[in-house]
Amino acid sequence: MITAVVTTEALDVSEHERAVGHRAAGAVVSFAGVVRDHDGGRGVLELEYEGHPTAGAVLAEIATEIGADPAVHAIAVSHRVGRLEIGDVALAAAVSTAHRAEAFAICARLVDEVKARLPVWKRQVFADGTEEWVNCP
Repeated sequence: MITAVVTTEALDVSEHERAVGHRAAGAVVSFAGVVRDHDGGRGVLELEYEGHPTAGAVLAEIATEIGADPAVHAIAVSHRVGRLEIGDVALAAAVSTAHRAEAFAICARLVDEVKARLPVWKRQVFADGTEEWVNCP
């Protein structure tokens, strides 16, 4: 099973973990990309993510590619768009496999591919009142 969603709704990693539950899974590895309060030595107040209209399709493509690995039982991955506060989850991912080493490696690969390919842009608002757009693929 593969689930991939780009959404404005808050993300819950435990929901992603439940979504990848499988009778044959001996390992579930999850990842939460959380909005932090700093970047490059500067304080961050908030983030805003804006996605290209194709972002959902690209996320599904990435999840399908990673999910084609025969070790994968299920994948759930979501990226949030819109305004996020410090501590909010921006990227949630979970992978189930038979063994932990595979689950860790596949989840890391999933996150890396999402960060490299997903057409989502991040605007950081800094404590000094400045802002910048980053992570444009």
